[in-house]
Amino acid sequence: MMIERLLTLSETCERSGIHPNTLRKWDKQGKIRVVRTVGGRRRIPESEVERLMGIAKPDTPKKP
Repeated sequence: MMIERLLTLSETCERSGIHPNTLRKWDKQGKIRVVRTVGGRRRIPESEVERLMGIAKPDTPKKP
């Protein structure tokens, strides 16, 4: 099982160039996947940041 890295709101903003208020709004609207910490802080999965940026990791080629 692989554990996905969760980014803080500020890390997500730095990587994506998206304003924090926009990310908060998208979270409330359900447009992005967000994980909440026990303390209620937003954490954005790295794969979601890549999706927002339009970057998809290529699938590993399957061997015959």
